Amino acid sequence: MNRTEINVTPLIDVLLVLLIIFMVITPLKPSSFDARIPNEPSQDAVDDHPDTLIVGVSRDSQILLNRETVKATMDDTSGLTARLSEVFRRREENENRQRTVFIKAPKSLSYGAVVLLIDAVKAAGADPISLQIDDLDG
Repeated sequence: MNRTEINVTPLIDVLLVLLIIFMVITPLKPSSFDARIPNEPSQDAVDDHPDTLIVGVSRDSQILLNRETVKATMDDTSGLTARLSEVFRRREENENRQRTVFIKAPKSLSYGAVVLLIDAVKAAGADPISLQIDDLDG
């Protein structure tokens, strides 16, 4: 009984030709493209949504709620919690259930201080809490 064998030589020839074709085409493929980046809007052009709550920290460590100073310090954030709770309570009365809060702090503020702000905002009942940044330098 004769056994027939499969001849793989033509298969290897085809694979080598494909390999050569891919090696020739790969360097011809463009490796980059020009992306059109939109211009940054001016500060005057940006309108804040009335439901947006931004808890910020000024460079002199004052706590702000939508650019208004809150009677709270980085050591005692209970004033911030009380103010946010009041805002959320008024929203409940107006059937507005929006509780999203953005936290915006300068890069010089320590990580621990940001965590204290997050805890104070969470204690007021905010959900979700987001961190906001101005730029991605470095």
